[in-house]
Amino acid sequence: MTEPLRLLCFPYAGGNAQTYVRWRRYLSPDIEVCPMQLPGHGERIGEPPRHRWDDLLADVRTRLSDLTSPPDRPIALFGHSLGALLAFECARILVSEHGIQPVRLLVSGHRAPHLPLREETLHHLPDAEFLARLSERSRTLRALTDPEFRKLLLPMLRADFTASETYAFVAGPQLACPITALGGEQDEDATLGEIAAWQRHTTGRFELTAFAGDHFFIDDAWEAVVTTAGERLRVRTGSTPR
Repeated sequence: MTEPLRLLCFPYAGGNAQTYVRWRRYLSPDIEVCPMQLPGHGERIGEPPRHRWDDLLADVRTRLSDLTSPPDRPIALFGHSLGALLAFECARILVSEHGIQPVRLLVSGHRAPHLPLREETLHHLPDAEFLARLSERSRTLRALTDPEFRKLLLPMLRADFTASETYAFVAGPQLACPITALGGEQDEDATLGEIAAWQRHTTGRFELTAFAGDHFFIDDAWEAVVTTAGERLRVRTGSTPR
């Protein structure tokens, strides 16, 4: 059996990290799937959501302290959209603060972090306009027609989009681990060219894997996504790198 591995999984804006639990049925039993739930989401709905990157990363640091003490197994990371940025910053924290080089970073549905935001920002809009404009982008929100439920989700959604739209890349040492970047062929939010630019952030191997679909290929083709992740994560210490 290969060496046990811990896979940290970060959700997209407005998402629930518990959706990654279903990955456990498709991945090798030696891969421990760890959904990285954000404050104000899912089972943490009672906590105030975090708008600022410093606060989000402070929460990540707390989680990492629990997951790396002691450092009993290698770590890989996966994130989609906002989660891709979180996975990337988490990988940098692992290296700089814990001396742990991830075995692989898998980033999905987000332009490389050094590239500028090109779409119009939403987080500053009044509530009604914010929800209306967000509904144009999110099929999930379009399906939620109950005004009270939308009102309940509003603080979490605004926090996620504030964090996403105000992210500022700070240059630092490149990662040494392989990066696998996943993108949707019809994704207008993150083109394949923008996703290919993740190559800049590692001295290790890089690959771009394209899927049919738009930004939400992560949901529409989730079985293919988890299969791709599982194939890449089979390559561990002592194996031939891909």
